[in-house]
Amino acid sequence: MKLYHGSPFRIERPEILKSERFLDFGCGFYTTTNKDQATRWALIKKNRTNAKNSFLNIYEIEDSLFFDKEINLREFVEVDRSWLEFVMANRQGEEMHNYDLVKGAVADDTLYQTFILYESGILSVEETIIRLKVHTKKAIKKLNFAEAFKLSI
Repeated sequence: MKLYHGSPFRIERPEILKSERFLDFGCGFYTTTNKDQATRWALIKKNRTNAKNSFLNIYEIEDSLFFDKEINLREFVEVDRSWLEFVMANRQGEEMHNYDLVKGAVADDTLYQTFILYESGILSVEETIIRLKVHTKKAIKKLNFAEAFKLSI
């Protein structure tokens, strides 16, 4: 399976770095199967950090990883109540989990207002989910760098 990671850097050996922000699935190395999403993220990160370049890093991972008994996997098949509670806890810095791999949708930062409305009690769980529908070291070792493309924008 191909996975993509957008960044201002070519990343041949992924590492888990401490983030300045609380992210949807907690601390980890984020990849996606969506090439366009990774490309957009690379450009966003380039602009946020005033970097000179942006890269689309491509990795190969064995599909069997998702069935590996040694990998502690948390999979969210859909955006539902358990996904929302997990993401909110992580974004608030409350969730400390021991998953090697978390698989599921991540919320776009443009949807942050929806999270604020949910947190303040204006939106119910169901309303929030409707609006939102628009890795550990062990898991990272399974990523095999394939190539990186310098984006020209």
